[in-house]
Amino acid sequence: MSDTIVSPAAHPTAPPASGSVGAPAGPETASLPMTKALNAGLRKAMQDNPKVLLMGEDIGPLGGVFRVTEGLYAEFGDTRVLDTPLAESGIVGTAIGLALRGFRPVCEIQFDGFVFPGFDQITSQLSRMRNRHEGGVSMPVVIRIPYGGHIGSIEHHQESPEAYFAHTPGLRVVSPSNPHDAYWMMQEAIASDDPIIFFEPKSRYWPKGEVNLGTSGIPLHASRVVRTGTDVTVLGHGAMVSVLLQAADLAAAEGISIEVIDLRSISPVDYGPILASVEKTGHLVVAQEAHGFVSVGSEIAATVMEKAFYLLEAPVLRVSGFDTPFPPAAVETHFLPSPDRVLEAVDRALAY
Repeated sequence: MSDTIVSPAAHPTAPPASGSVGAPAGPETASLPMTKALNAGLRKAMQDNPKVLLMGEDIGPLGGVFRVTEGLYAEFGDTRVLDTPLAESGIVGTAIGLALRGFRPVCEIQFDGFVFPGFDQITSQLSRMRNRHEGGVSMPVVIRIPYGGHIGSIEHHQESPEAYFAHTPGLRVVSPSNPHDAYWMMQEAIASDDPIIFFEPKSRYWPKGEVNLGTSGIPLHASRVVRTGTDVTVLGHGAMVSVLLQAADLAAAEGISIEVIDLRSISPVDYGPILASVEKTGHLVVAQEAHGFVSVGSEIAATVMEKAFYLLEAPVLRVSGFDTPFPPAAVETHFLPSPDRVLEAVDRALAY
């Protein structure tokens, strides 16, 4: 469940993008912000399976802090959209019990920094249950976590804790970067019999994107090339993808061709498209909002160095948040990787 995927580079790729990624427009498409795409994905899953229910703080009549569950309480009632006490450990523990009884609970953690009171239940119970029973039970629990910076919030409301969960065997960890993926990945996560930590990049909640309502076009745990290039591969997940696309636009004006990969799945990692891209470009820069030490970016850099050492023309370079607590809103722009910081790493890679 926390294994690595090394797949052929045959996954569908989005058309070369500039500034945004998502589904090409068509007869079954809608232009939605990520909040509405997630809402639509939850609604579709609840319509398709009466065992799907939602749990969280203020997710009922209020519709959640970010209004992701808006309207679902009125549509499905208080037996399927449950306002819970302010007790993350209780939310996750209750979800585990519900899953054992055949339900498919989707838990909302109101903010990323609030997940830690539920950390024990997630890592000591939820992640281990299937292994403990030798695969004899399913554990279809989705834990939604709004995460990341760029919204000017306060302490405990801007964190990037995905490495904690990616490090935990038994958990699947994913993060969409655009509304199309948000719509489909939510439904696919709910359909999984394994527990999934679903990280939603807060700063990408509001920009609209095209959502193909007819097909996802790519499996839940596949990475994807969202912009083709020839000189350097840059890789990220969640909100970082939009930063990488901005960097690629700026680099193109200087004659540098950057290929951008959206990781999408943090655990397991789909290395097929990544290795195929590195074979083409010979350079890789991995970027993330999270701290750099013992991180998702560290793992990917090490794995690519192991699997593709002789394809590389330079070391894999990392761009990350600094190894400090997430700072106050007034200085978060200095902490978070910017297009300029990404391009500085690109220049260093090309200088080898």
